[in-house]
Amino acid sequence: MSLKSAARSLIYRSEKSLQRIRFGSQPHDLPILLGISFPKSGTHLLDQILLGFSKVAPYAKRLHSFYAEYEGESGIKRAPEQALTWLDSLGPRDVASAHLFARPDAVARVCSAKFVPYFIFRDPRDVVVSHVFYVTDIEARHIHHEYYQSLPDFNARLNVSILGRPDIQVEFPNIASRFAPYLNWLDHDEVLSIHFEDLIHDRTSALTRIMDHLLARTPLPAPRQLILDSLESSINPTRSPTFRSGKTGEWQKHFTTEHKRIFKDVAGDLLIKLGYEKNNDW
Repeated sequence: MSLKSAARSLIYRSEKSLQRIRFGSQPHDLPILLGISFPKSGTHLLDQILLGFSKVAPYAKRLHSFYAEYEGESGIKRAPEQALTWLDSLGPRDVASAHLFARPDAVARVCSAKFVPYFIFRDPRDVVVSHVFYVTDIEARHIHHEYYQSLPDFNARLNVSILGRPDIQVEFPNIASRFAPYLNWLDHDEVLSIHFEDLIHDRTSALTRIMDHLLARTPLPAPRQLILDSLESSINPTRSPTFRSGKTGEWQKHFTTEHKRIFKDVAGDLLIKLGYEKNNDW
């Protein structure tokens, strides 16, 4: 462990101990709050909300850690055992975040008494648009950054975000195939599924569901309204590098007729499964 990592770990443990003292009368064996997200679907927003529980219970005030199935700069896919090791490293009262595939072993761990898990996703059409902006303009260290910048225009980049890059060794399939390893999270009642759009358009209802998902497992002594206010006040979109406008349906500004056609070909069924369309007549 590097000195920087060791220092972060020490600060985290110290803050967690202070939280335990602050809420000394509450149970200290609270389950882990785990935010699972599909990339570009509101990861930071969900992180902020879950950390809001630290205002009313002895949860950590910062993330324990973040895990992704692909290494950020190299794009190399991590071994499944690494995800299990990471999950096993988490302890009571931790808040953690992950782009985590719903493999059977991971599901067995997450859908246990140790965790209170959440899964956030977003209209995949908005995901591919967000991905273009992120890779091209925000994250210069991204594995696809130079390639995206080499393309002639936004339309060409959007094509790649929809169809993937099957021509390179680093895995980057089409949008439906990228979402497929996450789909099984939707089939487990232990995992609360959250549409990103609900946090924009029906936030009170969405936050209530997030609160009740924890309270069903672990009653907290704080009044319900205080808990809701704590979750709401923890949201700070300016701290998210990909929260550009706070709007939904932005894909309609960027999709051409051709983009619609290729998206329907590769991911039309995905939109229907996720509840964003009833059929391919959009």
